[in-house]
Amino acid sequence: MPDPKNAIRVYIVDDHPVVRLGLRTMLESEAGITVVGMAGSGREAIAGVQVCDPDVVLMDLRMPEMEGTDAIIELRKVRPDVRILVLTNYESDEYITTALQAGARGYLLKNTPQDEILKAVEAVARNERCVPERIAQRLMDAMERTSLSQREIEVLKLVAKGFTNKEIAQKLYISDKTARNHVVSCLEKLNVDDRTEAATTAIARGIIRVGD
Repeated sequence: MPDPKNAIRVYIVDDHPVVRLGLRTMLESEAGITVVGMAGSGREAIAGVQVCDPDVVLMDLRMPEMEGTDAIIELRKVRPDVRILVLTNYESDEYITTALQAGARGYLLKNTPQDEILKAVEAVARNERCVPERIAQRLMDAMERTSLSQREIEVLKLVAKGFTNKEIAQKLYISDKTARNHVVSCLEKLNVDDRTEAATTAIARGIIRVGD
């Protein structure tokens, strides 16, 4: 029987009590894993992780008070060595990309079979990445779509500052038509509907920074 002192210490973060208890029961059915704490929100998790000192944080993304991705960023600040495994119902490109960029080591859906979740926890505890092939392919497809040129990034920075196409053209010494084409290309690559959403999405993904 494995030594409990060497067990993987897991902290569960999910806003649904039933889900938390179910995950705890499942994880502790594995001899080499112990649950050291649980939280119902991102803010609660940040405080709890510092006290419980887990090896792996099992993190949902949609929660009250603080979104999971924001919680991942904050957790990485206070505990840079902690490994975070996302377990969520959401598989949009935006969720996958932002969670992994924030520092998550793995990304699973809640309908993942129990044995695969247990293997993922063990892999992430070893500091391995754990992203199922289907999600990895979606991530690659999203990266290809959002491969912005340097000029498009320059245009996005100006869009974020509220510049019109005409003002962008003047600033970059290009024609109005070229400026408009660059903006349209940015919208398509970011898969958004308007300039405001393009700016906020680019900032959220770290493509541009506030104040650039």
